[in-house]
Amino acid sequence: MPKSGFVGILGKPNAGKSTLLNWLLGEKIALVSPKANASRKRVNAIVMHGDDQIVLLDTPGLHEKEKLLNKFMLKEALKALGDSDLVLFLADVKDDLDGYKWFLELNKKNIPHIVVLTKTDLASDEEVQKKIEEYKSLGKALAVIPISAVEGKGKDELLDEIVKHLPEHPYYYDPEIISTEHIRDIYKELIREALFEKLGDELPYETDVLIDKIEEYDNLDKVYATIIVERPSQKGMIIGKKGRKIKEIGTYARQLLEQFSGKKIYLELYVKVVPGWSKNKRMLEELGYEVD
Repeated sequence: MPKSGFVGILGKPNAGKSTLLNWLLGEKIALVSPKANASRKRVNAIVMHGDDQIVLLDTPGLHEKEKLLNKFMLKEALKALGDSDLVLFLADVKDDLDGYKWFLELNKKNIPHIVVLTKTDLASDEEVQKKIEEYKSLGKALAVIPISAVEGKGKDELLDEIVKHLPEHPYYYDPEIISTEHIRDIYKELIREALFEKLGDELPYETDVLIDKIEEYDNLDKVYATIIVERPSQKGMIIGKKGRKIKEIGTYARQLLEQFSGKKIYLELYVKVVPGWSKNKRMLEELGYEVD
């Protein structure tokens, strides 16, 4: 009987959760950005490690902000925690332990967890070892594992440790697939990544993407998407002078979509102003966020 189980990836914003998921999977399906709270929804990825199956649940960063969209993001993270057989708590090696202590308070069911120290390439060996000892001193984690996606360090050790703590169970999913996400959700996240990449810190937080339509052919996907903003000034920022910025965003997004799909992509992007969308329950649900 193989081992199979659900593994939640939790941590503070910008701890490297989406980077870890893409690295373990070997494919880019989760949005990666240096901007905090870039990820907004859970993303499921399926990693085979030998004969065992790990279903990774990537989540938004843990935070306590009051906006309706932020409440949805915290709800998504907590739902993943409740659905998991095992949790990876990701922590930047430079962070203090406050975020971890809050996670321990949220983990009411005492779901087993592994602490994963990220970005260790930015710290000395002595700093890394000191941080490992700090986490171990609390005596709550099954293991504390340092990794560096940049240097490719710690991947096999982490996968071995994950599998060690999963239950014996038949595969939950066909081992040939890499994600349970719909293609339109992956395309949406890749377009959002293009926005982050080309606008950086100028990108307004109240920006999202709605996939209007996908036409699928054997060697081509036609994708029509609308970028949603809250104010006309934000629309102007995304379109840019003489439409240069939206063309730049579209070119980069098309490259990301083609790398993922292995097909040619025809992409049309529109920009629409929807005042107050991030506080509007109906609009949030139209964009795929289920809110109470």
